[in-house]
Formats: sequence, C-alpha cells, structure tokens
Amino acid sequence: MKKKNTRSTYSRKPKKKTSSFSTIFWYFIFGFGVILVLSLAYHYRSGFAYYFGFKSRNTNKTDVFSEARNLKILEKHDGKVIGLDVSEYQGKIRWSYVDTIEKKYPLQFVLIRATVGNDRKDLQFKQNWIGAKANKMIRGAYHYYRPNENSLEQAQLFIKTVTLKKGDLPPVLDIEKLPKNQSIERLKIGLRRWLNAVELHYGVRPIIYTGEKYYDDFLKEEFSDYLFWIANYSFYREEIQEDWLFWQFTEKAVVPGIDYKVDVDIYNGDLEQLQYITVE
Repeated sequence: MKKKNTRSTYSRKPKKKTSSFSTIFWYFIFGFGVILVLSLAYHYRSGFAYYFGFKSRNTNKTDVFSEARNLKILEKHDGKVIGLDVSEYQGKIRWSYVDTIEKKYPLQFVLIRATVGNDRKDLQFKQNWIGAKANKMIRGAYHYYRPNENSLEQAQLFIKTVTLKKGDLPPVLDIEKLPKNQSIERLKIGLRRWLNAVELHYGVRPIIYTGEKYYDDFLKEEFSDYLFWIANYSFYREEIQEDWLFWQFTEKAVVPGIDYKVDVDIYNGDLEQLQYITVE
C-alpha cells in the first residue's frame, strides 16, 4: 500500500518584487548629494586648496567647509577692514600675536565684551582692553543686554566699567534674546533707555549688535536711526548688506594668539572710514 505524501500541497507565495520607484528615489538622493558636495567644493576651491596646502597638519582645530567659506568671504571683501570680537570665552589672549587671519588679511579692529546684564563684568575685559590698545588695534566695547533686567542699571554698569578714549569705537549694545516675562514693546522701551543713557554719557550714538532675523523681525524699523552690527553665518550669505555697518560672518575662525575659535567681522568700508566713526 502506498504512503500518502505528508508534504503540504499549498503552493509557495511568490516573492515580492523590489519597488523600482524606491530604488530610483534613493539613486536620485545619492546623486543629488554628490552634485551638492562637488558644487560646494568647486565654489570654495581656492579655500580648500589653501586649507589642504597649508593647514593639513592642523585639521583637528578647524572645520574644512567653514574655513573654505571664510576664505571665500575674505577674498570677496578685499579692501574692507577685517576685525574680530572677543570675550572671556577666548581665554587669555596673547595680543602681540594677533595680527592677521589666514596670514594674509590684517586684523585692524576688535570689539570686546565689557559687561553682562546689570551685575557682571567680563572676566577678561580689562586685560583685553589694555592688550588691544598695546597691539595698536582700533578697539570698542560692548554690553550683553539681558531683557528681563533693569535697563538703566545695565547702562550704569557699562558706564562705570568702560572709559572710552579718542580713537575708540562707539559703545555697542548686544541684544540677542527675547524677554520671558515682558512684552516686545517693553523690551524696546528698555533698549531705548539703555541707548539714550549711554549716548548721553559718552556723547556718541551707540551701535546695535544682533542676529539678522532678530534685526528684521524686531529692530529694523523702530531703530532705523541707529547703525547695526549684524551676525549671519549662513553658507548662503557671502557679502555684506549695504545697510550693515559690521558683519559678523563666522564664529569659527582661527587667529594667532588665541587658543579658542573666535568671531571675525567685516567693516563696511575702508580704514579711513572706520577711523572717521571713532570717538573724537
């Protein structure tokens, strides 16, 4: 007698075919990424050439794309004045070594943080203020404004801390944060009070520092009677706007004499024009 076949008589399920659309999509993404990288490499070719030619031994301290972008911007603004801004976050600066960026572009001015809010002095302000002057740089001082603290107390702290002399830049108000427990209108009133008190004391109109979005959203119209120092690190911006006095274009620069990354700025003019706006 023949044994019955105990194997399943069910047919196997057909294998699913890989979606051709999915494959094409991922090839497209990969191809787009390659094109983007190659485009950036070509756009910043001079920066990459310099970086790999002269800085290959220092790659642990720098970001390749940031460095290439910085060089591209410096090349585009050849003839304008280049400077930097510093605070205690840069540690103890060896000012006699602070001379150029990329061994080519002279650093001719520096903006130094002096005070924060209504109760704190920058730990390195005094040393930086003296060191910059000894290094024959045009110097300026700025105050980091805290929106939720009394504006006149903040102004008085700055006034007590900073003595401006002939040839120094006008005082700077640094506003970056939105208030937590007050309206935007109250914030603007406080900013006006600080600006007016400082201008009355020094006899020169202050400059306002902020980010580009903050400037566009909150300050551009109501504070149009002031000059602005704008921060924007976007890869899509490579030139200073006509209505900006200073442009802080990077926070990742390497400068001789400074052990930490530092902000670098462009003044929208030449050295003679920069000297013209200094305190008399």
